[in-house]
Amino acid sequence: MSEAPLPEKSQPGTPRSRLERRFEQFLWQSRLLVLLAVIPALLGALMLFVIASLDILGVVVDTWRHYLAGGPDIHKSVVTDIIVAVDIYLIALVLMIFGLGVYKLFVSRIEPAEGRDPAHPFNVQSLDQLKDKIARVVILAVIIEFFRAVVDIQFDSPLDAIYLALSVLALALALYLMALAHKAE
Repeated sequence: MSEAPLPEKSQPGTPRSRLERRFEQFLWQSRLLVLLAVIPALLGALMLFVIASLDILGVVVDTWRHYLAGGPDIHKSVVTDIIVAVDIYLIALVLMIFGLGVYKLFVSRIEPAEGRDPAHPFNVQSLDQLKDKIARVVILAVIIEFFRAVVDIQFDSPLDAIYLALSVLALALALYLMALAHKAE
């Protein structure tokens, strides 16, 4: 019983059918579907940058009013407001890194990023590297959100203070392990 020979189409230089060429062209062009994720991600990043910047400007205006015009006390809200703005900036960065990384991986190289340091957040070479860079920024955003929550915390018992200390220790350990992983790259 003889086996049927494999089609020659898989070898370079072998003529392929017109239908096969068109289908492969369609498959290649389908990569542009990722633009449905890239464009909204970049627009979302822009909106978040605007929102965070306006929040910071609001803090500046409130501080100006407090010290020059005797406005309302800002001491209880200024740190929280700035921490929230920084958190919003970090989420905007996640969207930028995602958008630019997906574009570079699936659509086309980004010429200005090519000459940059390989560790630059916008210079990704694989999906795993993109996930890693996004995860690092998300972890920083979570840490900042944790510190925002800690600013307003009131301790009801000494056990609450111990829980806070253990939480800070866990975050410090996470940052240390991230730094070790980053050095290994």
